[in-house]
Amino acid sequence: MRLIHRLTFWLLTIGLALLLPGCQRERLHQQESYVFGTRVEVITWGAPEPQARAATAAVLQEFDRLHRAYHAWEPSELTALNTAIAAGTPQIPVSPELATLLADAKAIAATGDELFNPALGQLIALWGFHTDTFTPTRPAPDALAAAIKARPSMADLTINGSTVSSRNRAVQIDLGGYAKGYALDRAATLLRQRGISNALINIGGNVMALGSKGEYPWRVGIQHPREARPLASLPLRDGEAIGTSGDYQRFFELDGERYCHLLDPRSGMPARGTQAVTVLITPRPGAGTLSDAASKPVYLAGSEWRMYAKRFGIDHALRVDGDGRIEVSRALRDRLQFEQGLSATVVD
Repeated sequence: MRLIHRLTFWLLTIGLALLLPGCQRERLHQQESYVFGTRVEVITWGAPEPQARAATAAVLQEFDRLHRAYHAWEPSELTALNTAIAAGTPQIPVSPELATLLADAKAIAATGDELFNPALGQLIALWGFHTDTFTPTRPAPDALAAAIKARPSMADLTINGSTVSSRNRAVQIDLGGYAKGYALDRAATLLRQRGISNALINIGGNVMALGSKGEYPWRVGIQHPREARPLASLPLRDGEAIGTSGDYQRFFELDGERYCHLLDPRSGMPARGTQAVTVLITPRPGAGTLSDAASKPVYLAGSEWRMYAKRFGIDHALRVDGDGRIEVSRALRDRLQFEQGLSATVVD
């Protein structure tokens, strides 16, 4: 049995940058860290070194804050909220930021028929994904049946100002499918506030671009879900964000069966039938957040993936089905450069 956690994207920009002449390399500042259980990276272009270093440090500090504040199983404001919900507390005070995040997540969940469902924390824990020392295991049948029967959803929450209540004690919030995208938006805001106009922010494969890399756009690769190579690459424009959900990012295998961390709220089981979904969000408020959260219902929708993408106003999307066939929207196909030997069916 094994657990595999791989990054979604290969940042082709890094390799290209190393081929530039020395004077141009000096214009690129890159800093990495490990937050949200994954590698994060901030690359800036063209800013003086002291300015780039200070701006990047502010971003990484913000990532650390968000990680601590909204951790799903270590003590945090989020775990305190979950404890209060489980106890039946009628009115639970939360920070203004958490109230805003929950209201936004609730709206996204409703748009996607609750396929994006951050209320499934109890189910995620049962499948063993709430730990840093993972042991692959199937949930006890009785516990799994009870968690499914409880049917927790974001619709169970009432958010009134900075007060939260839940009509369902089984609601346990896990923002793992939302927080990385929100962190992208926060990073973009902080960089712009500090005079950084050109940057690439990567949080474990959720990527946002600001400006460009000199005369060239930032270029990223979409990871092949079954091979150690990119599936395709594309340029990202100013303010665009891209996110992927896949069964190869975090999963375990038992007795020849693959169990990924993406759970289907309808069955309580790890999703099947899709290897990966990638969505590209054109510039808009909350583009980073949407790149993270909206990829989940599109992934779980199976053959109806295009309909769910359109619900979120997403024209650029790609799906690799369970048999490895690639489907892509026309708008994204016009932006992609596929690797040799790969092609896709255009689905509108």
